[in-house]
Amino acid sequence: MTIPSAPFLIEGGVAPLEGPHGPIGVLVCGHGSRNRLAAEEFASLARQLQHNMGRVPVEYGYLEFARPILRDGLDALRQRGVSHVLAIPAMLFAAGHAKNDIPSVLNTYAAETGLRIDYGRELGVDRRMIQAAGARIRACLDQAEEQDRAAGREPVPVDRTLLVVVGRGSSDPDANSNVAKVTRLLVEGFGFAWGETVYSGVTFPLVEPGLRHVVKLGYRRIVVFPYFLFSGVLVSRIVQHSQRVAVDHPELQILQASYLGDHPEVLATFRERVEDVLRGDTDMNCSLCKYRAQVLGFETEVGAPQHSHHHHVEGLVESCTLCERECTGACQEDGVPLPAGEDSGAHEHESGHGHHHHGPDHHHHTPYPHADHPLGPRTLRQPPTSG
Repeated sequence: MTIPSAPFLIEGGVAPLEGPHGPIGVLVCGHGSRNRLAAEEFASLARQLQHNMGRVPVEYGYLEFARPILRDGLDALRQRGVSHVLAIPAMLFAAGHAKNDIPSVLNTYAAETGLRIDYGRELGVDRRMIQAAGARIRACLDQAEEQDRAAGREPVPVDRTLLVVVGRGSSDPDANSNVAKVTRLLVEGFGFAWGETVYSGVTFPLVEPGLRHVVKLGYRRIVVFPYFLFSGVLVSRIVQHSQRVAVDHPELQILQASYLGDHPEVLATFRERVEDVLRGDTDMNCSLCKYRAQVLGFETEVGAPQHSHHHHVEGLVESCTLCERECTGACQEDGVPLPAGEDSGAHEHESGHGHHHHGPDHHHHTPYPHADHPLGPRTLRQPPTSG
C-alpha cells in the first residue's frame, strides 16, 4: 500500500487515529501458551506497547492455547472504532506461524468482515533486538563476576568463555539460519572465545546433545542464552537440559542468561514494525523462503498453500495444576514431548506436545527431512548420555 510518510507516521509515541483508510489500530499476534507466566508477559508487553502508541488502540490475540484469540482481538479493535488494522506478528523470525498460520486467520477475517488488515514483518535480525540480547548476556556476565569476586575467585575472562545461543527451532531453514546470525553478531560484539547455536526442538542440534559437544572444546565457562521473547515450557526445558550437562561437568561454569522479555529495545522494535506497515515497508526476506525458492533439501515444499492448522486448538485453554505460574516441566520431568506419530519430527509446539491430526480433513505438515538426525528431535526420546 502507499501511505504518505507524514502525518501518519507515529512520532513521539502519539499518532492520529485517522489514517488514509480510516481509524487505525494495532493487533499484536502471538502464538499462545499454556504457561500462565508467558501469557502474563505477553499481555504486559501489549499494554506497554499501548502506552507507547499513544492514541492508537492496541489489542492482542493468540493462535492457540490461550485467549483472546486473534479474532477476539480484531473484534475488540472494531468495537473501538478501528477500520484499518496494522497486524504485527510477535515472532522473532519468519517461519510457519508468521508465513502461514497468522496470515490465514487474518485473511479469513478480512474476507468475512471487510475490515482492512495490513500485515507487518516479524521482529527479525534487528540492531535493537541484538542490543536487547546483549543486555541480557551482559547482566548474566556481571552477576557471575560479582559471585566470583565474593567467593574469592578470579573471574573468567570473556575470551575464555563460550556463548551458546538457543533458538526455538523450526522446520524452516531460513528461520534457523537467522538464529545463527544472531549468535555471530553477539560473539563478535562481546569478543567471546567461541559461539555455537543450538535449538530447543524440531531441528538440530538440540540443547543437550549440542552442549555435550561444545564442552569438549575445553573452554572454562559457557553462557547459555535462550533467544526467546517470553517464558514457557521450552525455556524451562533449556534450563533443565543445561543443568544435566552441568552436573556431569562440575569443572565448568555453565551460566544461564535470561530470555529477552519486555526489554525496552524489544518494545522499540515492535513500534518500528508498526511504522514499517504505515510506510508500506512490510516485505519479509523471501530470498531463502522454502515456500518460494528451491532451498537445498526442501524442494518439495515450494508453492505449498498458505493456511492455518491451528483451528482445532484455537482458543483452547488447558489448565495444569502442577505449576502455579511458570512451567517447570513437572509434567514431563525429562522434557520429552508426547509422541505425535509420524508427524512428530515436523512440528512440536511450545507446549511440549506434538499435534495429533486425525482423519482426511486435517492438515498434515510436511515431515522435517532431518528429524532422524543424531542430534535432532528424536534424540529427545532417547535416554540421556553423559559422553
